[in-house]
Amino acid sequence: MAYVDGYVLPLKKDKIDAYRQMAALAGSVWREHGALEYREWIAEDVKAGEHTSFPQAVQLKDDEIVVFSWIVFESRDHRDEVNAKAMSDPRLAGMMNPAEMPFDGKRMFWGGFEPLVAL
Repeated sequence: MAYVDGYVLPLKKDKIDAYRQMAALAGSVWREHGALEYREWIAEDVKAGEHTSFPQAVQLKDDEIVVFSWIVFESRDHRDEVNAKAMSDPRLAGMMNPAEMPFDGKRMFWGGFEPLVAL
């Protein structure tokens, strides 16, 4: 069964196009190095909750929107191999400078997930 890396981040609304370009390149790199699937989604119906929510999790500001993404791999070991290759790919080097990112990486969160239910 597959293994998934998921992540959520706050994106400045005026940086959506820049992020889309960055994500398209990153997705291509991950897919070329073996990821089975790469998806990026932008919030459309995400409201702040009373106790917890996507906006609260990333400390969303008025000029930002939530991005929810995942990458699918064959297994945890496959994920580790693909991520090592992708992170050392020179095409991503320019994206790693926090001052140049179109989002606040300090408020991004991520994790690896194994299947629980698959229908």
